[in-house]
Amino acid sequence: MDLAMARQLLSFLGALLILVAYVGHQLGWMNSRAATYNILNAVGSAILCYIALHPFQIGFIVLESVWTVISLYALARPRRAVSS
Repeated sequence: MDLAMARQLLSFLGALLILVAYVGHQLGWMNSRAATYNILNAVGSAILCYIALHPFQIGFIVLESVWTVISLYALARPRRAVSS
């Protein structure tokens, strides 16, 4: 497999991870405060940020790096206990 194809597959994986989280949330399968949701977003956006570095695409780098940071912040913040 050549490098260009590997980059394409990696970018597809990154987009797929973000879309799985989005669809899961929209269909009620996944809570946006759940670790799984934020892990999918963080990993997917980190992959896409990495892919955007070459060729240098500043708009996508900013978008994906901020998306990654926010997802990691959401993972790190303390969880509140759910009261009934």
